[in-house]
Parts: sequence; C-alpha cells; structure tokens
Amino acid sequence: MAQNKKTMELNEVEVWDGNYANASALRQAGVDVISAYPITPSTGTVEGYASFHANGYIDGEVVIVESEHAAMSGCVGAAAAGARVATATASQGLALMIEVLYQASGMRMPIVLCLVNRALAAPLNVNGDHSDLYLTSQSGWISLDACNPQEAYDLTLCAFKIAEHKDVRLPVISNQDGFMTSHTAQNVRPLSDEVAGKFVGDYLEVNSLLNFDHPVTHGVQTESDWHMEHKAKQNDAMMKSASVIEEVFAEFEQISGRKYNMIETYKTQDADVIIVALGTTYESAHIAADNMREQGIKAGVMMPRVFRPTQIEKIANALKDAKAVVCMDRSAPGGQLGQLFQDISSALINTPARPIMSNVIYGLGGRDMTVIELEDIYKKAAKDVENGKLSGSIQEWVGVRGPELKYYNVEGN
Repeated sequence: MAQNKKTMELNEVEVWDGNYANASALRQAGVDVISAYPITPSTGTVEGYASFHANGYIDGEVVIVESEHAAMSGCVGAAAAGARVATATASQGLALMIEVLYQASGMRMPIVLCLVNRALAAPLNVNGDHSDLYLTSQSGWISLDACNPQEAYDLTLCAFKIAEHKDVRLPVISNQDGFMTSHTAQNVRPLSDEVAGKFVGDYLEVNSLLNFDHPVTHGVQTESDWHMEHKAKQNDAMMKSASVIEEVFAEFEQISGRKYNMIETYKTQDADVIIVALGTTYESAHIAADNMREQGIKAGVMMPRVFRPTQIEKIANALKDAKAVVCMDRSAPGGQLGQLFQDISSALINTPARPIMSNVIYGLGGRDMTVIELEDIYKKAAKDVENGKLSGSIQEWVGVRGPELKYYNVEGN
C-alpha cells in the first residue's frame, strides 16, 4: 500500500475535522472496499477516502452506488466475499439502509459504519442531532460515540479491531455529531501509518464466499425452526463483546496514550447532580459542571462511550451515589421518554439507587445547547434534591420557542 508521507511521523499534530479524521482512519486501516452513497454531513468522509484513492495512497476499491440501501448491500456482499469493508452515512441515508443493517449484523459481517449524526426528516434538516444514532439501537450493531475529531479518528480505528475479533464478528458504528464534530477543525494527533496498521492488523477471513474449498452460504431462511437460536447467539456475542472492547481500548492506550472507557465520567465520584449526555454535549457539560461547583453545587457528567451494547452494571455503578440524574436526549422521542433516559433508568431499576430522574429533550436539528442552559438544568435538579422530590414533569423540552413543553407530570396535574 502506498503511504502518505505526511503522516509517517508518530504523533505529529494535524488540524482535521471529524470527516477527515474518519477518512484517515479508513486509509490507515487498509480498507479493501468502500461502498457508499455520500450524504450531508458525512460526505467529507467518503470524499477524503476517495481523494486518498485517487492520489495513489491506497489500493482499495471505492464503489459509488445508486442509494444508501445499495451502499450497505455492497458492503455486505464485499464482506461476505472476504474483504475489509467500511462506509459512511447520516440521517435519511441511514434510514434507507436500515433494512440492510439488520442483514449485516445477522450475517455477522464485521463492517465499520462511520455515522455522522443528523436529524431525520420531516421537516428536512441537514444539521446534527441523535435521531439516526437512536434508529440503530436495536439493529445488532456495536455503537461507539465520539465527542471530537481526535476521538472520531481513534474510535474508527478501534472499530475495525473490535468488529473483526474472532469472539465478536459483528459490525460496528463509529458515531460523531454532524457539523459540531464532522465540520469542526481541531488538533488531532494521529498514529503513524506503521503503528496504526499494526494495531488494526491483517484481515482474517471467516466463512468467505470465495473460499471454494470450504463452501458456505449467508442469509439463509430459518423461520421458527432455528431463527430464535440464531438471534440468541447473535445477541450473546453482542453482550459478550464488552470484554473485547475493553481489551481493544487498553491496547490503544498503550500505543497512543489516549484512554477510552466504556462509560466516561467527569467529577461524578462525589456529585449530587449528574447530567448524562452523548457527543459534544458531554464536553460542554464539563464547563457547566465546573461553574456549578464554584457555586456550591456538586455537579458531574457521564457519557456512555459504548452506546450498544448497553453497559448496565457500569452505568449503575457510576450513578449509585447520585441524588439527581438528568438524561439529555438529542432526538424527538415520538410520544415517549427519550432513549437515553430509558437506558439509564433500566440500569438503575433493580439497584438500591433511587436518584430523582428527569429527561431533557434538546438540540433538535442542530439547535444550540449553551453552557448557561446546562447550568440552569443543574440548578433545577439541585433544587429538586433540596426539596426531596421532582418538581413538575419528568420530561421537559429545553431551548424550544413558544409555550413551555412539559410531559409526564409526576403530580398528575
């Protein structure tokens, strides 16, 4: 594979946005096939990789197809044939390919998807929220979440090693916030090509369709005779992948000095009030938490770095001493409580911990969530702790114009 000499030095600082970080990780991973139908705001990932290909830095194939459904179908076909495969998409593109996501995980194809999170229509919106991230929640894909371009680069590299592990063999999504990460240029310290390539390793073919000495088939029909057993084994592999993910994160720390955890926390050890959030909001909440501590409120922040499989025990342990937990969902809940709220609540339900739980819907379609608004959320939760109960509604919409929106009122009025 031809090398990009600019990135040969170990830990040379570059200025990349999240899409270029994805593209660089795909290049260094030695991907054989990219099958894609670019869509905003993930287009830069495919464009960056295609540029590497056009300039002779990689030998892999770039296949631009007629739709996102075809893009993931191409990935499944290439993976079944024994190739290392990846793609990128967002929003409506993810919605169109969702059928094939279930095919990929059911066939145990170790595909990597760079998902640049964006709102789902209608109305049409090209900006970031977590609607598409949540759409994947039961698709059988491992799902990792980045807060910035450095993390997007690191986690995309880790995704290949996790997906292809012999005890996993499941597809992996590397998430990042649309525009807020994908189009924001920040300092990134990449690995050298040699170190990154050695970390990801050579691709190990398993049940390749092109291995004529050991013929196989994929995607067969099972019906009621074997379908449940098949899905049980698939789910078992997903649940047990946590140990492999931790091993990969530990190995990555050894070569990069950057540590990733299944659950990321900030000042939660003694916190009375904890905000739980994904993506860029996790970093913004750090600032708000620091400001609150200066005002005497013991504030902390938590983020599930691994969104799927859900880390129930680790979530419960991180929140066991909290007095109030506010779950921040950046997606319209569709007549229910938010997905993150439900994940966190289910982790606590059979434990002695009984924090005051509330759900904030925010940031839809790229609407800003400011540090001041986060501070107000902390203050309200701290007031609830002082009063010993949740005041008013479990769910509130923050940052929306018009009448105040509150739902699931605990007092029944």
